[in-house]
Amino acid sequence: MRFVLDPEMTPELFEDLLTCWAEVTNEDGAVGFVPPVTPEDIRPTADRTFARTRSGGGPAAPDRLLAGFDDDGVGAWLILGDNGSGLRTHWRWVLRVMVRPKHQGRGYGRALLRAADDAARSLGLEALQLTCRGGTGVDRFYASVGYREVGRVPRSIRVAPGDDRDEIYMLKWL
Repeated sequence: MRFVLDPEMTPELFEDLLTCWAEVTNEDGAVGFVPPVTPEDIRPTADRTFARTRSGGGPAAPDRLLAGFDDDGVGAWLILGDNGSGLRTHWRWVLRVMVRPKHQGRGYGRALLRAADDAARSLGLEALQLTCRGGTGVDRFYASVGYREVGRVPRSIRVAPGDDRDEIYMLKWL
């Protein structure tokens, strides 16, 4: 897998990222939606998300897209999100972490997060922070790559009526 920070946002890349997002969601990935979804369900959020990246919104856009490519196109991606505060310029949010379902179990998630660490260091950052949905076990994965839990908000994510999950805050010092 070849990782690129701020790849050129072509219409083809946008559609590939959007399709990946829908595939991940439909395999129960906790990336902002609840299955079943179509790419069209996600498109308005994707438009806003990628408009905030240098890839899709120009050099002044605050967020950075990190995409991993294999022979079939996008295999994994995430956003290094600006936190919007001049007092917090030394860290970024890690947002929308996803690996295409057909690549699960191949180490692409670990590789993606290592590439995020490298990209963050190249940007002069000192830390990365993320949130994840409780009840999925993904917090154990993030802990295995160096993140530690720094807080949680009980029952703040409503997946369905009667299915509320904790939002877990995790941090990694680089």
